[in-house]
Amino acid sequence: MERRIDRIYRFVLENAHVTTNDVAESLDIQRTNASKDLNLLVKEGQLNKSEGRPVRYFVSSQSVERAVSIEEANPKEKHTTEAPERKMLQRNTGNVFTQIIGSTGSMRNAVEQAKAAILYPPRGLNCLITGPTGSGKTFFAHAMFQFAQAEGVVETDHDLIVFNCADYANNPELLMSHLFGYEKGAFTGADTEKEGLIHQADGGMLFLDEIHRLPPEGQEMIFYFMDHGTYSRLGESGKNRFANVRIVGATTEDPHSALLDTFVRRIPINIQMPSFSNRPAAEQIDLVRVMVAMEANRIQRKITLSEDVVKALLGSVTYGNVGQLKSNVQLICARGFMNHMTQSEIHITLNDLTEGIKSGLVQLSADRYKSTDFSPYLEPEMIVTPNEIDELIKTDTYELPYNLYDIIGDKAALLKNEGLDQETINHFISTDINVHLKSFYKDHGFTFDTETRLTEFVDKRVIETSNKIAILVSERLETHFQQNFIYAMSLHISSFLKKINVGQTRETNDNIREMAKDYPKEFSVAQEIRALVEHEFQVTIPDSEEYYLTVLLVSLREDQSAGKIGIVVAAHGNSTASSMVQVVRELLDVSNIFSVDMPLDMHPRVAYEKMREAVTQVDEGSGVLIMVDMGSLATFNEEIRTDTGIEVCTLDMVTTPLLIEAARKSSVLGSGVDELFESLEGFRGYGHITKEKAEPKEKQAILAICASGEGTAQRLKEIIERPLKQRNLKHIEVLTLSVADIKTKIPVFKKEYKLLATTGIMDPKVGAPYIPMEKFISQDADQILDELLLENDLSAQEEIVLDAEKARQVCVDFMEESFTFINPKKLIAPLWRLAQTLIEGNGETVNYALMVNFVMHMAGVIERNIRQQPLKIDSDTKRAYEAITDNIVMNRGLNEVESQLRITIPTSERYYIYQLLKNNEEIKV
Repeated sequence: MERRIDRIYRFVLENAHVTTNDVAESLDIQRTNASKDLNLLVKEGQLNKSEGRPVRYFVSSQSVERAVSIEEANPKEKHTTEAPERKMLQRNTGNVFTQIIGSTGSMRNAVEQAKAAILYPPRGLNCLITGPTGSGKTFFAHAMFQFAQAEGVVETDHDLIVFNCADYANNPELLMSHLFGYEKGAFTGADTEKEGLIHQADGGMLFLDEIHRLPPEGQEMIFYFMDHGTYSRLGESGKNRFANVRIVGATTEDPHSALLDTFVRRIPINIQMPSFSNRPAAEQIDLVRVMVAMEANRIQRKITLSEDVVKALLGSVTYGNVGQLKSNVQLICARGFMNHMTQSEIHITLNDLTEGIKSGLVQLSADRYKSTDFSPYLEPEMIVTPNEIDELIKTDTYELPYNLYDIIGDKAALLKNEGLDQETINHFISTDINVHLKSFYKDHGFTFDTETRLTEFVDKRVIETSNKIAILVSERLETHFQQNFIYAMSLHISSFLKKINVGQTRETNDNIREMAKDYPKEFSVAQEIRALVEHEFQVTIPDSEEYYLTVLLVSLREDQSAGKIGIVVAAHGNSTASSMVQVVRELLDVSNIFSVDMPLDMHPRVAYEKMREAVTQVDEGSGVLIMVDMGSLATFNEEIRTDTGIEVCTLDMVTTPLLIEAARKSSVLGSGVDELFESLEGFRGYGHITKEKAEPKEKQAILAICASGEGTAQRLKEIIERPLKQRNLKHIEVLTLSVADIKTKIPVFKKEYKLLATTGIMDPKVGAPYIPMEKFISQDADQILDELLLENDLSAQEEIVLDAEKARQVCVDFMEESFTFINPKKLIAPLWRLAQTLIEGNGETVNYALMVNFVMHMAGVIERNIRQQPLKIDSDTKRAYEAITDNIVMNRGLNEVESQLRITIPTSERYYIYQLLKNNEEIKV
């Protein structure tokens, strides 16, 4: 029987440049064993391995003898070790370009240029590949390299050396050391000498991706080498090293504006990659088939796509070209695999598509010209079987570095073992799929499935209507519109539909009306849009909306970068503001928004300085709207206006939908910052168009607790409400609560309010900050409220350190300010003695804050006794309390106070005192 290590060697011999996973999956052996044997073969000199990740293995030229010996030992097993799924990895020794889609069509010129660059005597020509993001530049560079090997121009034991210039764009010295190598001692940390990428590429090809990111110094280094073929390592003097390297660069930019002219002149061939939309219909469909075939190869199952799914995929490619198509194919295949995991074939229908990809069907169907082009090539079903298309170019920028289907299968098995139902399993796995693909494609130049994010804010019917409007506008107005047209139109329609549904109408602003008169063609189209929306949603839209639609069309048609209203978002947390701003920038492609993140420990003055600086930077002459998450930040408004001279308005309680609306409207011509502010005050959100009522603004509350819910709690309520009224913070209420009702009433409060903080005689531990009541008495309530609204860590603020004398004084001050009939200076002594009797010391430390709370409550008991207005309890509560037997110490102390002050403390008051003591572990009852 053939040994495992020999099987592995044979596999690498027949399938060059494979990874450990390739070996493990194809030969059905454990990955650890595959890795162990591969590295042993490298150590023995039988195999070589590439640098970088993933590591790839290939047969060294010295190992022919081993291949012969294996062949002689196992003549009948020559082809038995090759698993069917690995056929795609066999090296094609013919013309690789013939298998590239479009090689005789849209890619014909590119292929001819590439052949010329590679075969031109004596050493070929350097070339530059240009094209938009995702058009296949890296893919084409690898095809060129394989063609060079097939033609014998580059030896088969060479690898394509890839270097991303963006990684070292701002460090020419590090760039030079990486490309050309360095001598020992050339810089701090250079303990040994190191060869550079030029040396590794000697006799082969060096691919410089994102070459436009090379600084001028780097470009000069490269073109000197292209001229002379000589170079020196960092730390060497004189150009005394030689290398024969073919250089291929790639860029998304215009070479003449992004690169030095002296550099461009040294690259005689510029290969232009076509965008996906510019490729013929047949090629686009073939690209879909190839992408699906790659997924079929991975999971070794037949995949069937309905005609509508193929149309949706074709229509979903908006900005990412072939790269975006591949990401969408991977997404729907992963979802299809998840939904049909137990089946031998995967049938993908519209139900397996995300809303973002599904909207591509609407967009394609609305474009009758495109639909006509695709019609001859579309079939009711696209059926793709495993291995029907060889994966010719193995290295691809958009190739996932892991097997997504293994992740799905493993996660599904794990969740099933935990007893989860299928619906819940699918929910978790869908989240995993999105996380993996979004994270991967975000690092490759474009955002993944942006329209999916739009559906978080806008009803999908509105998005479909906006796609129809885009077609209508492109036919009526022969002009170029911004890329964010669908997003801006969707948000605009959703906003005014919401207003109509809740019975709101708006008068036309005079500036908007006058401006619309200057654009009769756009106004005519706006009238058609109004009719279309009325028909789609069966609503009556007022005439005034035509003027706003006109201005929107003008704003989206032209570059309105000058004169926009600036927006500054300030929010607490390490990344709250920047995260919201990133979402809006991705959706609307705007640049007039700045974020100010404020960690919770940031001082208010530091926050002010950051906000002022942001306002100055974002202002373009039309004013700045400041959007904050806390009402107290609005107090900076006047100060910023005075310091900068910039017209500013501040809107509190910022949310992502509100910020989207602000960004959209800030670009509309003719509006000022005051008008923008007023329009946003009435913003009802986007939401689903079926809702009839806007959601009320979230109510917030501060909870004041005392034994009865009256007395001390009412006094605290007055202290806190004063600064709240001054700031017009009507959505924040102060609630009072008895300790006896904590368990029953707090759950009710939490359903109706967001609890900002609690205060009073005890901490109810409800997940909100607790502010001791003595803080409100001894400190400025306005300052405490500032810290609370800024979400600063209240525990990190300066504490009130109480000793016996200061604690007694706090009690006296409170009694003098809060009560009418008692004499605080005479009453403090007996009440303080009672507190000392009932409150235990914690080691050697007395809890004076707790003593203050108790004395304040007792002062209220005595004041009510004098006024003959004691607290009331019902008869059932009274009977239950009279049956209690664990209040002996408390009753003894209260009886002594009754004797000293010649008063009677009724049962109802004793009940509330008991509740107070019972809820504090440090107090004896």
